[in-house]
Amino acid sequence: MNLWVKIVVIVIAVIAALFLIGWIGLQVQPAPFKPFAQKSSAQMKYVPLPAGLPAPVERFYRKVYGDQIPVIDSVVITGVGSVRPFGPINFPARFRFTHIAGQGYRHYIEATFFGFPVFQVNERYVNGSSRFEIPVAGVVENDPKVNAGANLGMWSESLWFPAIFLTDTRVHWEAVDDQTAILVVPFENTPEHYVVRFDPQTSLVTLFEVMRYHGAESTAKTLWLNEAQQWRQENGKPAMQTGAAIWMDDGKPWAIFDAQEVIYNADVKEFIMAKGE
Repeated sequence: MNLWVKIVVIVIAVIAALFLIGWIGLQVQPAPFKPFAQKSSAQMKYVPLPAGLPAPVERFYRKVYGDQIPVIDSVVITGVGSVRPFGPINFPARFRFTHIAGQGYRHYIEATFFGFPVFQVNERYVNGSSRFEIPVAGVVENDPKVNAGANLGMWSESLWFPAIFLTDTRVHWEAVDDQTAILVVPFENTPEHYVVRFDPQTSLVTLFEVMRYHGAESTAKTLWLNEAQQWRQENGKPAMQTGAAIWMDDGKPWAIFDAQEVIYNADVKEFIMAKGE
């Protein structure tokens, strides 16, 4: 074997080893963030399940809550998952999402390699204005299209606490058929409309569908899907465990979030304006 052949073999071996190391590093799931400092409020208020809901919507709420709907003012969701911000590579991730229900949110996401953070996403949507700090893209602040997308993100994530779709007086449901309904949510002067799909066997939500801008540079909206992939038991009732976000022009999840801890009605007024976990 001459020198050049040996060099080629070594180069191929090194490249293969690097790919293997990279693949292994992307299989290591990070530990979730430490538990949130506050616990769920023990003084939960309830309101009766309203009459006149579309059939699949009523079945869903009776399955998830029964005939009494909790009044949820804030939620902190902590968990793990994966994100795919730069094309085909899925990075393991951990996250903490903080919501003032129906009003605003803050996201903190760490994408990891071998369980260690390699980049962070800090973003929030408060008082109708968004601020995104994203690697490569930098800071995008209070852009009208991004604000519209952030509002949809907020309402989509509210499937982790769907009581808000009944207790917020700005929100209402419209009938379609026995497995579909329209969810109407507020945004500035023009309401947004989700098509919501329900599983005929379990009565649980399977999909939220809505048209959304990819970002500030988008010239048209794209169909955006939020898939409820897994439900868990919480106090003997089903609650969403895992959700995935999919752009229709991509066709596969760009983010999957699996909730490990959900805290209700904590005081998050200052935390929602902070950074980090």
